Amino acid sequence: MPLIHVDLLEGRTPAQLKNLVKEMTEVVTKNTGAPAEHIHIVLNEMKNDHYAVGGVLHSDEK
Repeated sequence: MPLIHVDLLEGRTPAQLKNLVKEMTEVVTKNTGAPAEHIHIVLNEMKNDHYAVGGVLHSDEK
């Protein structure tokens, strides 16, 4: 059973997330032979002020 964790910043639409997990499932099925119903994907959406690079919160950029 493939288990995939994806961390991303919040802000994507439900349609974007739906397409993401659909296409990820197709790729994993194609490359591992695992049936789609055995592929689990966990999406972790982070708030912009919960992610930083180089000591700068993403919410403070721009």
